[in-house]
Amino acid sequence: MTLEIDLFWSFRSPYSYLGTARIVELARDYDLTVNVRPVFPIAIRTPDFFERVNPLWTRYLMRDTYRVAEQLGIDYAWPVPDPVLMDPKTRRFPKEQPHIHRLTFLGVDAVRQDRGLPFIDAVSRLIWNGKTQNWHQGDHLQRATAAAGLDLAVMDAAIAADRPKYETAVTANQAALEAAGHWGVPTLVFKGEPFFGQDRIETCLWRLRQKGLERRA
Repeated sequence: MTLEIDLFWSFRSPYSYLGTARIVELARDYDLTVNVRPVFPIAIRTPDFFERVNPLWTRYLMRDTYRVAEQLGIDYAWPVPDPVLMDPKTRRFPKEQPHIHRLTFLGVDAVRQDRGLPFIDAVSRLIWNGKTQNWHQGDHLQRATAAAGLDLAVMDAAIAADRPKYETAVTANQAALEAAGHWGVPTLVFKGEPFFGQDRIETCLWRLRQKGLERRA
């Protein structure tokens, strides 16, 4: 029997990126369906979050993500440009965000085409692997999208033709994440039980095995 999990995921979350390869492996190796559910990052969902949070939070995030990447042997660097624009002095976010809305809506469209997991895998590696600056320029995003078996121009056109549909989908994903009992990403949810963080993927796998998860033949 094929089991299913929901994956709540953000293009601006380094931990989402750092966990993606292992989730791809789970879907490859086990009789498991991963339902990708893109959400906006906390900076967009809660605009004053970084104004209120202890400044040490960001410093620790940077230290820990580089450490996790080293431990896992994953190429990693903070993206240039950041998927979410922020004023570094005020830690405030302008209303106009040229990247994160497009990326998140593209993720929703990839899910619609049943290519959600390959898309977030290819695009997050483009953005976060530290080898491609200005990932938003030239044909970088087009090529990453093609690697996931999708056409970027067709996806952009679909989003432009019915943007409210994509906004509604993201809103529904965010509501479902909170209903499952968390707010952060990456979060895996199995039968209503949330597993938050890239360091809980193995715990989720343990639970799935308890419920009969089997390796693919």
